[in-house]
This record gives sequence, structure tokens and C-alpha cells, in this order.
Amino acid sequence: MKLPQFLTLLASSKLGRLEDARAKHTGWLRPLVALGTTCALLSPSYGQEQGRQHVDAASGQQVFNNACRTCHTTKEGDNRFGPHLYKIIGRKAGSLPDYRYSSALKGADFVWDEAKLERFIANPDELVPGNSMKPYAGLASTDDRARIVSFLRSSSGR
Repeated sequence: MKLPQFLTLLASSKLGRLEDARAKHTGWLRPLVALGTTCALLSPSYGQEQGRQHVDAASGQQVFNNACRTCHTTKEGDNRFGPHLYKIIGRKAGSLPDYRYSSALKGADFVWDEAKLERFIANPDELVPGNSMKPYAGLASTDDRARIVSFLRSSSGR
């Protein structure tokens, strides 16, 4: 259940008919819920999170094709100049057995998640100094990076 739906449920008339000791405090409930809902909806982080959840995977494929497909694919086992990115979310960095990673990526001690992918796509050298993604230096557009991550999530069945 999403936050606005939960807050609406809390403020529903059913809660206004409580007959126990808490009933005398329900007069405060609706104004508090309304204030909380307004704050949540006006919060910059709420809008950003909702926007990221609704990023179109199809547009992500187009951005992926333009920025990444020269070296990568999302087809399992299809390594090219770069490793395949099938099911990359949840995979330990530098761990595909059938790809020769740089020592920097082999030694990277993390598991790929959406935040790590976004950071790597933005600036590979910042997240993993010494990687071999040259001449790729990163993708400046926050929206394009979000689209690529959304595409990678959807193309991996996650």
C-alpha cells in the first residue's frame, strides 16, 4: 500500500467511529493525516521516488542501445567487449566466470544494485577507479541513467 492510500485509510470515516478510549482523540486524526499527506506529497524526495518508479523501460532500452549496446548486451552469456548485463542487479561486481574483468572490477567488493549502477553509469572511474571502460567516461543525464537502470531491471526479470 502506498503512503497516500495508507493515510487516506487512516482518515476514513471508519476510524472516526471508534468507541474505545482513543475515540476522544479522533478529532485530531483527520487534521494530522491531512497535514502528513500534504507534507509527503510536497516533499522533493517523494516526487523523485515516484518518478523513478514510473520510468519507462522502453525508453530505457533506447538509451541503453545508444549508450551501452556497443559493448554490452542484456542477453545471458552474450559477452562482447564488455560483459553481458543479464541479471546484473544482485550480482557481485566482476564475478562472471566467462569474462575477463579488469583487476579493479574483480577486486570491487560490492553487489550491483540500482544505486551502484546509477553511480557507475554516471562516472565509472569514481565508483571503480582503474576499470577498463575506456573511452566511456559516463552519462551526464540523470534521467537517461534512470531509464537505463529501469531497463536493466526489467530486462533481467526483476
